[in-house]
Amino acid sequence: MKRIVLGLLAAAAMAGTAMAQEVSPALLFDLGGKFDKSFNEMAYMGAEKFKQETGVEYAEFEISNDAQREQALRRFAERGHNPIVMAGFSWVEYLNRVAPEFPDVSFTIIDDKVDQPNVRSITFKEHEGSYLVGMLAAMASKTGAVGFVGGMQVPLIAKFECGYVGGVKAANPDAKVIRNYTGDTPAAWNDPTKGGEIARTQIDQGADVIYHAAGGTGVGVLQAAADAGKLGIGVDANQNHLHPGHVLTSMLKRVDVAVYDSFVDAKNNEFSYGQQDLGLKEDGVGYALDDNNKDLITEEMKNAVEKAKADIISGTLTVHNYLEDNSCPYW
Repeated sequence: MKRIVLGLLAAAAMAGTAMAQEVSPALLFDLGGKFDKSFNEMAYMGAEKFKQETGVEYAEFEISNDAQREQALRRFAERGHNPIVMAGFSWVEYLNRVAPEFPDVSFTIIDDKVDQPNVRSITFKEHEGSYLVGMLAAMASKTGAVGFVGGMQVPLIAKFECGYVGGVKAANPDAKVIRNYTGDTPAAWNDPTKGGEIARTQIDQGADVIYHAAGGTGVGVLQAAADAGKLGIGVDANQNHLHPGHVLTSMLKRVDVAVYDSFVDAKNNEFSYGQQDLGLKEDGVGYALDDNNKDLITEEMKNAVEKAKADIISGTLTVHNYLEDNSCPYW
């Protein structure tokens, strides 16, 4: 009898352990790879923070082409991973096909919206953060000309571009903004050589501060700016450390928090669905100030940007969202 009781206790303990580790999260990166020093790497950092804090492992996959998306998504769901988080708007089509097939799996897509009952969609108000770094660019510029280098030419990146131009013009209505994109295919996210070429062309046209929203391609933009003795502006992750003294700031986009919260909520059985749109008020976007760029941003610049930030949060100042009407009043 004693042996039976002990056996039942052991079984109960094992069941409790299984319940505690029932969550089996997975993260699917977008093109450019998890170490792009930008969007994907922020997603990776959020997953790593979850693993370090909880001890729960997660699965991951780096796609090399679009043909892998649906297969990877379905394979992870079939293997019982839950939740499954996707970094990037390019997953929309495939998630719309796969999510209904696995109603008991929770999915998170970052950077777009999928209207399915088992999907959490997380978007960001990139235009708000870009507005702030645009102000800094205009105030830091000595030539009165600044640049913008986008990755793939899609409406989402126009959202960055429009907000940036708005901030530049708010700080200096006479400023010239030179705008270029790397391409119109997903390869545009991972071409630092071309990013550098575009940055050098903009510098030749007078730009002395250049903001990139180009994923891994942006590494080349920042390198070219630093090599020429000019200033770059990073995106998504804090990229100030890549070229200390030559990266004016970085427009922060808290993709790491989106991934971390999805994993934690699933583990705590608190996963919610629907859309979350994160801006300055929600600390979803911002700008980076640290030891690497503190000498580049004067007190006057910081005060001006902090006032704009407070005005945006209070609703006194509204930054135009390109995605609302596919237009930009600042151009």
